[in-house]
Amino acid sequence: MRTIIVSRSEIETDQIAFDLARRITSGSIVLLFGGMGAGKTVFVRGLVRGINGDPDEVSSPTFTLIQEYRGTNSLYHVDLYRLESHEVDDLGLEDLTGNCTILAIEWADKLPRAIDGAIEVFMNDKGKDDREIVIMT
Repeated sequence: MRTIIVSRSEIETDQIAFDLARRITSGSIVLLFGGMGAGKTVFVRGLVRGINGDPDEVSSPTFTLIQEYRGTNSLYHVDLYRLESHEVDDLGLEDLTGNCTILAIEWADKLPRAIDGAIEVFMNDKGKDDREIVIMT
């Protein structure tokens, strides 16, 4: 299923992600696509809020690569920006998925191969604070 939503602010982007987090199940993988400043980290904040975690803890994990946030489930936030595709396999991302875990991956275009069953979120900057968010489930 393909859903297209236009967000006009960070608050709206956060809410879209919150709503998604309330609908998905443990073990879900959310792949985030979009350029620099498209709102991927804001989206993750909404996901964390949706699992009853603390969204204020969320920052871009560009230098640590993986951060964990706890709520009703655990959410692992991965940022592949600084990696080459061939380096991603060394992260062991498959070990982070499980029954009580959600995995959110920024810069998912760096993945060396598709992940079956993943939710894909494409974020397109439309200028000012406007974002077109396409969610593929």
